[in-house]
Amino acid sequence: MDNIKIHVFHTGEVCVAPDLPFGGDDSNAIKASGIFGKKEDRLWLPVSSYLIEHPQGKFLVDTGWARDMSPEGVLDKKAQIKSLGSLILYKVNQGRIGLGQCIDEQLSQIGIEDSDIDGVLLTHLDCDHANGLKQVRNAKKFIVSSDEVKFANKLKNKVRYYKGWWKDIELTQFDWNNSEGPVRKSYDLLGDGSIELINIPGHCDGLFAVKVKNNDGKFVLLFSDGGYARKSWEEMITSGIAADKELQKQSLAWIREQSMDSNCIKSLANHDPDIKPHIIEL
Repeated sequence: MDNIKIHVFHTGEVCVAPDLPFGGDDSNAIKASGIFGKKEDRLWLPVSSYLIEHPQGKFLVDTGWARDMSPEGVLDKKAQIKSLGSLILYKVNQGRIGLGQCIDEQLSQIGIEDSDIDGVLLTHLDCDHANGLKQVRNAKKFIVSSDEVKFANKLKNKVRYYKGWWKDIELTQFDWNNSEGPVRKSYDLLGDGSIELINIPGHCDGLFAVKVKNNDGKFVLLFSDGGYARKSWEEMITSGIAADKELQKQSLAWIREQSMDSNCIKSLANHDPDIKPHIIEL
């Protein structure tokens, strides 16, 4: 197999209450929402997307924010509420994306158009991961776990997810076809083990990490919102948004194990403020 290249992009920022990313086991949805917290305590965190350039194609992991939620490149309450379809989501997480930072804008800067993308891998359907789908609407496929679609369609999750983010975009759903990971559910994307989508439930049911591996067994782990930073797995800090706290801890323990593996080149959370945009070569 030829070299694999992974581009790490920051596609805007999100402002959240500290309990949302780092609330720990005693946190809950109310604390994580920040509705009753102090504005000055909130954290601005990066929103990441990743482009995997693989011998078998180009694969984008998550999309970040859409331009229409931050038209002038700054925080815009009215525009964000319209883009997210929810005042409540705005209250929970404010977002901004600087001019030139949308995923299509950054891809264009390196000579790649959305029609060049063979698959958009949606680790889950939360707003800061799927709101930007419209920016890459001409990609060949949009891939998400069937468990995540079922979770998003549950009545109790109506506020968390807004179907307008993927309006007019056909989502290709998959069922797990392999047994890697904390709950032994994974999906071998290309059939050769080089890109494995690994179920790490807890934050939501269908969440997956992306494990990119070369012929020598060296790998990069993109663990999305399985934890919000390196310190999440180092100190076993669960987040405040959890569909199942016990599964979240089980998934985080697996992320820790993988991250400490001698074959792990890098292990990246989507919102880690210590991670800067860069390129990884495998």
